[in-house]
Amino acid sequence: MRYSGWQVFKQGLTGNKGWSKAWRSPEPKPEYDIIIIGGGGHGLATAYYLAAKHGLTNVAVVEKGYLGGGNIGRNTTIVRANYFLPGNSEFYSHSLKLWEGLEAELNYNVMHSQRGIINLFHSDGQRDAAARRGNAMINQGDDAILLGRDEVRKMLPYLDHDNGRFPIFGGLYHPRGGTARHDAVAWGYARGADSRGVDLIQQCEVTGIDSENGKVTGVQTTRGPIRAKKVAMVAAGRSSQVAAMAGMRLPIESHVLQAFVTEGLKPVIDNVVTFGMGHFYISQSDKGGLVFGGDLDMYASYAARGNLPTAEHVMEAGMTLMPMLGKAKLLRSWGGIMDMSADGSPIIDKTHIDGLFVNCGWNYGGFKAVPASGYALAHLMANDVPHETAEAFRLDRFNTGHGIMDEEGRGAQHNLH
Repeated sequence: MRYSGWQVFKQGLTGNKGWSKAWRSPEPKPEYDIIIIGGGGHGLATAYYLAAKHGLTNVAVVEKGYLGGGNIGRNTTIVRANYFLPGNSEFYSHSLKLWEGLEAELNYNVMHSQRGIINLFHSDGQRDAAARRGNAMINQGDDAILLGRDEVRKMLPYLDHDNGRFPIFGGLYHPRGGTARHDAVAWGYARGADSRGVDLIQQCEVTGIDSENGKVTGVQTTRGPIRAKKVAMVAAGRSSQVAAMAGMRLPIESHVLQAFVTEGLKPVIDNVVTFGMGHFYISQSDKGGLVFGGDLDMYASYAARGNLPTAEHVMEAGMTLMPMLGKAKLLRSWGGIMDMSADGSPIIDKTHIDGLFVNCGWNYGGFKAVPASGYALAHLMANDVPHETAEAFRLDRFNTGHGIMDEEGRGAQHNLH
């Protein structure tokens, strides 16, 4: 069924009884050409682009829980292309272009809202860094506007502009940045992949990865063995555990990142705003809740829940930036498991096992990368060569030291990225 305004009107008149299911729930077949481990945004996008762009439909996505139940549904929904380093900047620029046409391509409302992102700065040094980043973004073909103190005050009057410790000097404005509905992205890609013949198999946990003579042959699951010519590990914070089934040790650690949302409020925040003197970012959802987050919990963990000291730290940063937050009631919080690479940049590559691919190390950037990540991995799996926007995301860069992309400029401290 194609979604349209006419269908909404028609179904409303008939009691909404004629809607078809968004996707099937098939039993796993004994063998596929390609198996994708992980039914989150990246895995579903990969499956969709394999079918839509490369005509490969004998594909299965296997997910231990339900589709969209991992990090794709546990984030703060930000979409942006404001990266600085070559290798990253081209990739996220490509991703933003895919975002801009995604709803039309998928025939699905992912609620992509280009409301603009403003990264605040609070010192002369931060202003210089913002100007360099903005110039790099413009050279890449993206948009960036350096705002002065008065311009930010006019756009964001609700901030504490004259804070004694962290006065606001200005901001770097990225107008094409914004937000999208996280779970709708998963549902849209799932529906698109399913309609092209991809099997989406839920409640099917992978318990082993089979290989023979250096070549992958399939996976073991809680619903029986499934053979495959190619297998992709797209398991986000669980990537290390999945790779261990193939005898691999990945150069990542898993950390918890908390996010928070307040009760519904009248519209007050038009943009996405980030605090330059602490890791804090905030926007307002279409339901009215203020959605915000901050630093990692700073210890390795596979538990999708955070600790109170980090929650307190995030609240302190928010109150410093906009004291009005103290009047809002916190509705809920949640935690996502971040797969943190040593240089803060992702990995999309083949492994030493023929036919086995890996997509991981997304750090804070996983959600905004979903379209380009799936596009690039699908290209790699279909053509056996990396997509031009993801050539730098090699797995062996941590062995050779070549091509390290330290976007934050903080060295190999993945907890800081």
